Amino acid sequence: MKTAIVNKIIPFSSVDGPGNRTAIFLQGCNINCLYCHNPETINVCNNCGKCIAHCHSGAVSRAESGKVIWDEKKCTDCDECIRICKNNSTPKVKFMTAEEVALEINKYRPFIQGITVSGGECTLQSEFITELFSITKKMGLTNFIDTNGTVALWNKKELLEVTDKVMFDLKAYDINEHVKLTGEGNENVLENIVRLGEVDKIFEVRTVIVPEILNNSETVEKTSKLIAGINDAIRYKLIKYRKYGVRKDLKGIESPLDSYMEYLKEIATQNGCKDVVIV
Repeated sequence: MKTAIVNKIIPFSSVDGPGNRTAIFLQGCNINCLYCHNPETINVCNNCGKCIAHCHSGAVSRAESGKVIWDEKKCTDCDECIRICKNNSTPKVKFMTAEEVALEINKYRPFIQGITVSGGECTLQSEFITELFSITKKMGLTNFIDTNGTVALWNKKELLEVTDKVMFDLKAYDINEHVKLTGEGNENVLENIVRLGEVDKIFEVRTVIVPEILNNSETVEKTSKLIAGINDAIRYKLIKYRKYGVRKDLKGIESPLDSYMEYLKEIATQNGCKDVVIV
Protein backbone atom coordinates (compact mmCIF):
# COMPACT_ATOMS: atom_id res chain seq x y z
CA MET A 1 0.00 0.00 0.00
CA LYS A 2 1.05 3.59 -0.60
CA THR A 3 2.35 5.59 2.35
CA ALA A 4 1.50 9.27 2.82
CA ILE A 5 3.03 11.95 5.00
CA VAL A 6 0.14 12.94 7.27
CA ASN A 7 0.35 16.33 8.97
CA LYS A 8 -2.76 15.84 11.10
CA ILE A 9 -6.18 14.26 11.24
CA ILE A 10 -9.10 16.31 12.57
CA PRO A 11 -11.81 13.86 13.71
CA PHE A 12 -14.76 16.23 13.35
CA SER A 13 -14.94 19.25 11.05
CA SER A 14 -17.92 21.27 9.84
CA VAL A 15 -15.90 23.55 7.53
CA ASP A 16 -14.27 21.01 5.20
CA GLY A 17 -17.31 20.14 3.13
CA PRO A 18 -20.95 19.32 3.86
CA GLY A 19 -21.98 17.77 7.16
CA ASN A 20 -19.66 16.51 9.84
CA ARG A 21 -16.44 15.22 8.30
CA THR A 22 -13.06 13.83 9.24
CA ALA A 23 -10.35 15.97 7.64
CA ILE A 24 -6.98 14.49 6.74
CA PHE A 25 -4.19 17.00 6.08
CA LEU A 26 -1.22 15.74 4.07
CA GLN A 27 2.24 17.29 4.25
CA GLY A 28 3.81 19.02 1.24
CA CYS A 29 2.69 21.76 -1.14
CA ASN A 30 3.81 22.81 -4.61
CA ILE A 31 3.02 26.52 -4.26
CA ASN A 32 3.95 29.19 -1.75
CA CYS A 33 1.10 31.65 -1.14
CA LEU A 34 1.94 35.05 0.28
CA TYR A 35 -0.95 34.78 2.74
CA CYS A 36 -0.47 31.10 3.68
CA HIS A 37 -1.91 30.47 7.16
CA ASN A 38 -0.21 27.08 7.59
CA PRO A 39 3.23 27.40 5.95
CA GLU A 40 4.49 24.52 8.11
CA THR A 41 2.69 22.19 5.66
CA ILE A 42 4.65 23.34 2.59
CA ASN A 43 7.90 21.35 2.83
CA VAL A 44 8.97 18.01 4.19
CA CYS A 45 11.37 18.15 7.16
CA ASN A 46 15.00 18.37 5.98
CA ASN A 47 16.32 16.94 9.27
CA CYS A 48 18.38 20.03 10.11
CA GLY A 49 17.67 19.40 13.81
CA LYS A 50 17.31 23.04 14.88
CA CYS A 51 13.97 22.26 16.51
CA ILE A 52 15.42 19.63 18.86
CA ALA A 53 16.99 22.09 21.31
CA HIS A 54 13.76 24.13 21.41
CA CYS A 55 11.48 21.22 22.30
CA HIS A 56 10.59 21.64 25.99
CA SER A 57 9.13 18.15 26.38
CA GLY A 58 11.79 16.08 24.63
CA ALA A 59 9.30 15.02 21.97
CA VAL A 60 11.68 15.83 19.12
CA SER A 61 14.99 13.97 18.84
CA ARG A 62 17.43 12.59 16.31
CA ALA A 63 17.55 8.91 15.42
CA GLU A 64 20.79 7.01 14.84
CA SER A 65 20.13 7.36 11.12
CA GLY A 66 20.28 11.16 11.50
CA LYS A 67 16.57 11.59 10.88
CA VAL A 68 14.61 13.95 13.13
CA ILE A 69 11.80 12.01 14.82
CA TRP A 70 8.73 13.08 16.79
CA ASP A 71 7.23 11.30 19.79
CA GLU A 72 3.53 12.12 19.84
CA LYS A 73 3.10 10.80 23.39
CA LYS A 74 5.64 13.27 24.79
CA CYS A 75 4.40 16.21 22.70
CA THR A 76 2.51 19.00 24.49
CA ASP A 77 1.54 20.77 21.24
CA CYS A 78 3.40 23.94 22.17
CA ASP A 79 4.40 24.21 18.46
CA GLU A 80 7.79 25.70 19.32
CA CYS A 81 9.31 23.35 16.74
CA ILE A 82 7.12 24.93 14.06
CA ARG A 83 7.93 28.46 15.16
CA ILE A 84 11.67 27.84 15.07
CA CYS A 85 11.63 26.08 11.69
CA LYS A 86 13.03 28.10 8.77
CA ASN A 87 12.07 25.43 6.24
CA ASN A 88 8.26 25.91 6.21
CA SER A 89 7.97 22.45 7.71
CA THR A 90 7.34 20.48 10.88
CA PRO A 91 8.71 17.31 12.50
CA LYS A 92 5.16 16.55 13.73
CA VAL A 93 4.10 14.21 10.95
CA LYS A 94 3.24 10.54 10.60
CA PHE A 95 4.00 8.17 7.74
CA MET A 96 0.77 6.23 7.32
CA THR A 97 -0.69 3.75 4.85
CA ALA A 98 -4.21 4.18 3.53
CA GLU A 99 -5.28 1.24 5.70
CA GLU A 100 -3.86 2.89 8.83
CA VAL A 101 -5.66 6.15 8.08
CA ALA A 102 -8.87 4.25 7.42
CA LEU A 103 -8.58 2.53 10.81
CA GLU A 104 -8.33 5.96 12.42
CA ILE A 105 -11.34 7.21 10.45
CA ASN A 106 -13.35 4.16 11.49
CA LYS A 107 -13.24 5.38 15.10
CA TYR A 108 -15.46 8.31 14.09
CA ARG A 109 -17.52 6.58 11.42
CA PRO A 110 -20.87 6.62 13.28
CA PHE A 111 -20.65 10.40 13.68
CA ILE A 112 -19.48 11.59 10.25
CA GLN A 113 -20.94 11.83 6.74
CA GLY A 114 -17.61 11.59 4.97
CA ILE A 115 -13.96 12.53 4.80
CA THR A 116 -12.04 15.37 3.19
CA VAL A 117 -8.37 15.10 2.24
CA SER A 118 -6.54 18.42 2.26
CA GLY A 119 -3.02 19.75 2.82
CA GLY A 120 -0.55 21.21 2.00
CA GLU A 121 -1.50 20.02 -1.47
CA CYS A 122 -2.94 16.56 -1.07
CA THR A 123 -3.11 15.70 -4.78
CA LEU A 124 0.69 15.46 -4.86
CA GLN A 125 0.01 12.12 -3.14
CA SER A 126 -2.89 11.15 -5.40
CA GLU A 127 -2.13 7.42 -5.50
CA PHE A 128 -2.48 7.32 -1.72
CA ILE A 129 -5.78 9.21 -1.91
CA THR A 130 -7.10 6.74 -4.48
CA GLU A 131 -6.32 3.83 -2.15
CA LEU A 132 -7.83 5.58 0.87
CA PHE A 133 -11.00 6.60 -0.98
CA SER A 134 -11.45 3.06 -2.27
CA ILE A 135 -11.55 1.90 1.36
CA THR A 136 -13.76 4.69 2.72
CA LYS A 137 -16.26 4.24 -0.14
CA LYS A 138 -16.84 0.72 1.16
CA MET A 139 -17.36 2.25 4.62
CA GLY A 140 -20.31 4.21 3.24
CA LEU A 141 -18.58 7.59 3.48
CA THR A 142 -18.40 10.38 0.92
CA ASN A 143 -14.96 11.39 -0.33
CA PHE A 144 -13.95 15.02 -0.90
CA ILE A 145 -10.68 16.55 -2.07
CA ASP A 146 -9.61 20.06 -1.04
CA THR A 147 -7.01 21.31 -3.52
CA ASN A 148 -5.26 24.34 -4.99
CA GLY A 149 -6.00 22.84 -8.40
CA THR A 150 -2.49 23.10 -9.83
CA VAL A 151 -2.19 19.34 -10.32
CA ALA A 152 -4.11 18.06 -13.35
CA LEU A 153 -6.94 15.87 -12.06
CA TRP A 154 -9.08 15.45 -15.16
CA ASN A 155 -6.91 12.58 -16.41
CA LYS A 156 -6.78 10.69 -13.10
CA LYS A 157 -9.63 8.30 -13.90
CA GLU A 158 -9.19 5.93 -10.95
CA LEU A 159 -9.06 8.80 -8.46
CA LEU A 160 -12.15 10.51 -9.87
CA GLU A 161 -14.11 7.25 -9.80
CA VAL A 162 -13.83 7.13 -5.99
CA THR A 163 -14.07 10.90 -5.45
CA ASP A 164 -17.49 12.40 -4.81
CA LYS A 165 -16.62 16.09 -4.97
CA VAL A 166 -13.65 18.45 -5.20
CA MET A 167 -13.20 21.86 -3.58
CA PHE A 168 -10.94 24.21 -5.54
CA ASP A 169 -9.03 27.33 -4.60
CA LEU A 170 -8.92 29.82 -7.44
CA LYS A 171 -6.64 32.38 -5.85
CA ALA A 172 -6.53 34.76 -8.81
CA TYR A 173 -8.03 34.57 -12.31
CA ASP A 174 -5.27 36.53 -14.03
CA ILE A 175 -2.23 34.31 -14.50
CA ASN A 176 0.24 37.08 -13.64
CA GLU A 177 -1.56 37.78 -10.37
CA HIS A 178 -1.61 34.06 -9.61
CA VAL A 179 2.15 33.86 -10.15
CA LYS A 180 2.65 36.94 -7.97
CA LEU A 181 0.60 35.38 -5.18
CA THR A 182 1.72 31.75 -5.36
CA GLY A 183 4.82 31.49 -7.52
CA GLU A 184 2.96 29.34 -10.07
CA GLY A 185 0.50 29.80 -12.93
CA ASN A 186 -3.17 28.85 -12.87
CA GLU A 187 -3.61 27.07 -16.21
CA ASN A 188 -4.31 23.71 -14.56
CA VAL A 189 -6.58 25.30 -11.99
CA LEU A 190 -8.86 26.74 -14.65
CA GLU A 191 -8.83 23.57 -16.75
CA ASN A 192 -9.57 21.45 -13.68
CA ILE A 193 -12.58 23.61 -12.87
CA VAL A 194 -13.93 23.38 -16.41
CA ARG A 195 -13.37 19.66 -16.88
CA LEU A 196 -14.45 18.49 -13.44
CA GLY A 197 -17.38 20.88 -13.49
CA GLU A 198 -18.60 19.27 -16.70
CA VAL A 199 -18.77 15.87 -14.97
CA ASP A 200 -20.39 17.26 -11.80
CA LYS A 201 -17.40 16.69 -9.51
CA ILE A 202 -17.15 20.18 -7.97
CA PHE A 203 -18.66 21.12 -4.61
CA GLU A 204 -17.23 24.62 -4.33
CA VAL A 205 -14.72 27.11 -5.67
CA ARG A 206 -13.07 29.51 -3.22
CA THR A 207 -11.33 32.86 -3.55
CA VAL A 208 -9.52 34.68 -0.74
CA ILE A 209 -10.18 38.42 -1.02
CA VAL A 210 -6.90 40.26 -0.35
CA PRO A 211 -7.03 44.09 -0.52
CA GLU A 212 -4.27 46.09 -2.19
CA ILE A 213 -2.25 43.33 -3.82
CA LEU A 214 -4.94 41.68 -6.01
CA ASN A 215 -7.60 42.81 -8.46
CA ASN A 216 -10.33 41.09 -6.48
CA SER A 217 -13.26 42.44 -8.46
CA GLU A 218 -11.82 41.09 -11.72
CA THR A 219 -11.21 37.67 -10.19
CA VAL A 220 -14.75 37.49 -8.80
CA GLU A 221 -16.24 38.80 -12.05
CA LYS A 222 -14.51 36.24 -14.24
CA THR A 223 -14.63 33.33 -11.79
CA SER A 224 -18.35 33.71 -11.15
CA LYS A 225 -19.05 33.79 -14.91
CA LEU A 226 -16.94 30.66 -15.33
CA ILE A 227 -18.79 28.83 -12.56
CA ALA A 228 -22.26 29.91 -13.67
CA GLY A 229 -21.46 28.85 -17.23
CA ILE A 230 -20.61 25.34 -16.06
CA ASN A 231 -23.11 24.74 -13.24
CA ASP A 232 -24.77 27.62 -11.40
CA ALA A 233 -25.31 25.38 -8.33
CA ILE A 234 -21.57 25.15 -7.62
CA ARG A 235 -20.89 27.06 -4.41
CA TYR A 236 -18.68 30.11 -4.75
CA LYS A 237 -17.08 30.95 -1.42
CA LEU A 238 -15.57 34.40 -0.88
CA ILE A 239 -13.13 34.35 2.03
CA LYS A 240 -12.08 37.50 3.85
CA TYR A 241 -8.32 37.83 4.14
CA ARG A 242 -7.37 37.89 7.82
CA LYS A 243 -3.95 39.10 8.87
CA TYR A 244 -3.73 37.07 12.07
CA GLY A 245 -1.31 34.20 11.86
CA VAL A 246 0.02 35.09 8.41
CA ARG A 247 3.53 35.92 7.29
CA LYS A 248 5.10 39.19 8.31
CA ASP A 249 5.23 40.66 4.79
CA LEU A 250 1.39 40.85 4.65
CA LYS A 251 0.67 41.89 8.23
CA GLY A 252 0.20 45.51 7.18
CA ILE A 253 -2.75 44.63 4.96
CA GLU A 254 -6.16 44.86 6.62
CA SER A 255 -9.16 42.63 6.09
CA PRO A 256 -11.65 43.81 3.46
CA LEU A 257 -14.71 45.67 4.70
CA ASP A 258 -18.01 43.81 4.99
CA SER A 259 -19.51 46.25 2.51
CA TYR A 260 -16.86 45.34 -0.07
CA MET A 261 -17.49 41.62 0.45
CA GLU A 262 -21.20 42.20 -0.11
CA TYR A 263 -20.36 44.15 -3.26
CA LEU A 264 -18.34 41.21 -4.58
CA LYS A 265 -21.11 38.79 -3.64
CA GLU A 266 -23.56 40.89 -5.64
CA ILE A 267 -21.25 40.70 -8.68
CA ALA A 268 -21.16 36.90 -8.44
CA THR A 269 -24.93 36.68 -7.94
CA GLN A 270 -25.66 38.93 -10.90
CA ASN A 271 -23.40 36.76 -13.04
CA GLY A 272 -25.59 33.75 -12.30
CA CYS A 273 -24.10 32.00 -9.29
CA LYS A 274 -26.93 30.75 -7.08
CA ASP A 275 -24.88 29.78 -4.03
CA VAL A 276 -22.46 32.54 -2.98
CA VAL A 277 -21.10 32.44 0.57
CA ILE A 278 -18.99 34.96 2.49
CA VAL A 279 -16.78 33.72 5.32
